[in-house]
Order: sequence, then structure tokens, then C-alpha cells
Amino acid sequence: MAKLRAVFTILQMIITVTITIILMYLFNKKNREIRRVWGALQMKLLGIEIELVGKIDEDATMMIMNHQSVMDIILFEYLAPKNTAWISKKEIGDIPWFGRILKAPNMIMVERQSKKSLIKLIKDSKNRLDDNRPLAIFPEGTRTDGKNMRKFKAGAKVIANKFELKVQAFVILGSLEILDSKKLTQTPGKVKIICLPTVQASKNTSWYEDIEEQMKQTLEMELKTWKS
Repeated sequence: MAKLRAVFTILQMIITVTITIILMYLFNKKNREIRRVWGALQMKLLGIEIELVGKIDEDATMMIMNHQSVMDIILFEYLAPKNTAWISKKEIGDIPWFGRILKAPNMIMVERQSKKSLIKLIKDSKNRLDDNRPLAIFPEGTRTDGKNMRKFKAGAKVIANKFELKVQAFVILGSLEILDSKKLTQTPGKVKIICLPTVQASKNTSWYEDIEEQMKQTLEMELKTWKS
């Protein structure tokens, strides 16, 4: 049944993402509202219940979270209070047609292992921040099994320090159990999101390392009682 649900999910996403892309090009000024409606639709179609612990800080200018499933993006497209600018791999934006899900809302695409890309990342980040768009990034740089966190990449720290951003971190549990693209399974259920306190980025403090450790400890603690 989980695999059958996954097939249905793939088909409906092909349709709904296509419609979403078209609508964002037709009504670009409303692209945030269009994405939020799409996110809400996915919550219903995939049978997701969200347990939100704490509050999302509307004044935060960068959001970072652990990453285990494409569901993580869908969740925050639904929950984020503002027009978030996701920082994503360029490879996703290069996917024929469906890469426009990043291009239509003017997300930030990064070419990994490129020094020029870091310069472009900083420039693009300033542009989105000037448009009052908070940045969202997965500091691990890739997906995990949901039980462990990888060492954080430097990108988020460089941007946050450069622009002295207010950073809020989130710990996500259960999104991989909802949608696992490797095993090709989809199972309705609960996702838990813990909102950690917002911190001020500064070159003079160890805020980034502190957040990394806090997120790891929170994940480890929450996993002990998760669905037990």
C-alpha cells in the first residue's frame, strides 16, 4: 500500500507542480500564495499531521533545518509566514521543465564546488534579503536517514555572518517516514517540527557551531521518544 501511495504521489505531484509553475508565471506577484496553497494541498493528499513545538519567528531572516526528505521543503512552503527564498543545488533547477519550480519564484541556485558560485550566492542572497525574503537552507548540504545529522557546511554561516542575519533553526522528525523517495514509499502520519530560539549571527561568536550542537542534541533526545 505504501508503494502504491508513492506512485499516486508521484503522479499527482507531476500534475500539481506543473499547474503551480504555470500559475506562478501567470500571477508572479502572487507566487507565495500559490506555493502555500500547493503546500496545503499536499498536506491533505499525503495525510500529514503537523506537531509544531514552539513558534516560527516572523522576524528571522534565515531558517536552517535538518534534511531527510523532499517533504521538508513542502512543510515549510506550507508553514513559512513570508516569501522564503530557498537555497538549492543548481542541478535541481536544471531539470527540464520541473526545474522551473525554483526559477519561477526566483529561488537561489548554487553550483557546488565552484568558487564563483559562492560570490553569486552572496550577491543573490543580498538581493532576496533586500526584497524582504528570508533565506532557507539545509546546512548539512544533503539528505540523511533522519536518525543522524551530518557536519554542517560553511555556506549558511558565511551568508549569515556577512549580513548579520537573525537565524532560527528547526529540527524535523518523521518526514522521511511520510515520503521516502529512495524506497519509493508514502505513508500518512505525523511530522514533528521543533522551533529553536532565534540567534543573532556574528563573526565574533560560535553561534553556528552552537546551533549545530543544539540541533544534534535535540534530534537525539526527540528520537528516544518518537512514536514510542
